Amino acid sequence: MFKRLLLSSAFCMSATGAAFAADFDLNKADQASLDGIKGIGPSLSKTILEERKKGDFKDWSDFEKRVKGIKEKKAAKLSEAGLRINGQPVSGGSTAPASKPVKKDDTRKS
Repeated sequence: MFKRLLLSSAFCMSATGAAFAADFDLNKADQASLDGIKGIGPSLSKTILEERKKGDFKDWSDFEKRVKGIKEKKAAKLSEAGLRINGQPVSGGSTAPASKPVKKDDTRKS
């Protein structure tokens, strides 16, 4: 009996985890789906849907250009939260945060 209870609990937890890790395609998602993505509220989802009426988003760059308030950093966060455009997450190209330059040791004589 205990094994069945443990097994069913594990199954429920894994199913719940999979539901939260779902990807949403921006060109297919409805307002409720967009509102469920961390970082998108009712106002932004409405703006996205209005802009999408003019035509599907081609890629992340197109999305950033057409939707006010979406820049590289916000696009990266939305991608991490499961948002996809044509099945693709943000590419590592222009939207990836720049790394800090490595400083050389400053050896000064006193």
